[in-house]
Amino acid sequence: MAAHQRSSAAKERRGRQHREKGGRRDATAPSSPRRWQPGGDPEGTPAGKCGACGPGYPSPLEAMKGPREQLLYLPCIYRNTGIDIPDFLATVDVDPNSPHYCQVIHRLPMPNVGDELHHSGWNACSSCYGDPTKARNLLVLPSLISSRIYIVDVGSDPRAPKLHKVVEAEELSRKGNAAFPHTSHCLGSGEILISCLGDAAGNGKGTFILLDGETFQVKGNWETGGRIPALGYDFWYQPRQQVLLSTEWGVPGILAQGFRPRDVEQGHYGRHINVWDWSSRSLLQEIDLGKGSIPLEIRFLHDPSASQGFVGCALSGEIQRFYKTPEGNWAAEKVIQVPSKKVQGWLLPDMPGLITDILISLDDRFLYFSNWIHGDVRQYDISDPKNPRLVGQVFLGGSISKGGAVTVLEDRELQDQPEPCVIQGKKIPGGPQMLQLSLDGRRLYVSTSLFSAWDRQFYPELIREGSVLLQLDVDTEKGGLAVNPTFLVDFGKEPGGPVLAHEMRYPGGDCTSDIWL
Repeated sequence: MAAHQRSSAAKERRGRQHREKGGRRDATAPSSPRRWQPGGDPEGTPAGKCGACGPGYPSPLEAMKGPREQLLYLPCIYRNTGIDIPDFLATVDVDPNSPHYCQVIHRLPMPNVGDELHHSGWNACSSCYGDPTKARNLLVLPSLISSRIYIVDVGSDPRAPKLHKVVEAEELSRKGNAAFPHTSHCLGSGEILISCLGDAAGNGKGTFILLDGETFQVKGNWETGGRIPALGYDFWYQPRQQVLLSTEWGVPGILAQGFRPRDVEQGHYGRHINVWDWSSRSLLQEIDLGKGSIPLEIRFLHDPSASQGFVGCALSGEIQRFYKTPEGNWAAEKVIQVPSKKVQGWLLPDMPGLITDILISLDDRFLYFSNWIHGDVRQYDISDPKNPRLVGQVFLGGSISKGGAVTVLEDRELQDQPEPCVIQGKKIPGGPQMLQLSLDGRRLYVSTSLFSAWDRQFYPELIREGSVLLQLDVDTEKGGLAVNPTFLVDFGKEPGGPVLAHEMRYPGGDCTSDIWL
């Protein structure tokens, strides 16, 4: 697997030939002269009421009063599609008053082929709100397969991002024995913390690296030695509780080839929430969620004093609530179970929901998650975090739609298989995957690509047609979800060919990137 760290000379040449200086802007989308205002959103709206504060907002509830999102940034992936050109960062206009609504208005190709862009983070967020010298103007884009980290300037012109710096895989390996970077969070110190899945040889290793927030040089590992978990994936930190919690996907050299049930049986996939001491940067606990659970996205409640949150367990179909015990250690309990379905015509006779993304509204009232295989997005009222209550559900594709290859034989939740999801005449390919909620909680954006190797395996139509971006209207009073029929971004119509769009970010921050101190 060490070869994944090095692009061939031919691929490097193709990447350079494909790249255009500063990226490509759609010819119909005019440039905007507006510039980033430190401490505010890219359109110049001040954050909160502070005229000399850092980026973001003073509190989660203040963030809910922020301006409506007008742009989205999405990494778009060509790896495993048969199209041998670089991944790119798409800028999508989501302003309903814009003539370019629901259009990709700019594309920034990376300088290399085969990166597998995946998640993204910021150089600064609300954790730096008290520092007026900081600005949220650079997007951090780790590449899950090549292990490069791209730093993208979105501050000079939010509608036309440009490449600022490339951190090469060799630097991660040399300074931190780390590879397969995944989640990045900005810290109040101005540094950037990134979780990794393993080492350059493709072995599993739940390690972290620190980047300097100004130079973006790799400073080394965040952890200070001692035990390191066998696997890594996502994380969230909560300084007031002096803790960081991380999760586990699987051995990167194995999961990159596709999903095989025997790999779960052989222990190549995760089962723990790992509890780290924030001050000493040492591993304190491993909370075992059970074999085959595969805990992925983890979220504390947004209240910076909260001592609880939720994690989505992909394969077991569970939402676990983690919490601090009266004794001062950490524990977890199952609070939601998505039952598997008995099926014919699928990989296994029991089909899991495959919970692949979760998020929490900024007021800590609602939990949302996606079942990528079953095809539904759910909304739960978590006013009582121990007893979540289902208040919204909508099907957006998936593997059990009527007329497909799968027949459901036994279903403990549904009376009938759901109808296919069709928006503006297009049958939605794949299933709901990444989620992003508007600051006010009224709009939920949904993309449909998980990871190119798994897309190809479970939803080959995504490779042929590309993924899509959808929008759900959210009832924030009583709960409820409804598809917005006027919103569709079809990434099957990209100039370079159908592409797989993944995670979403707003220029002004959101509920999955901002952490309050």
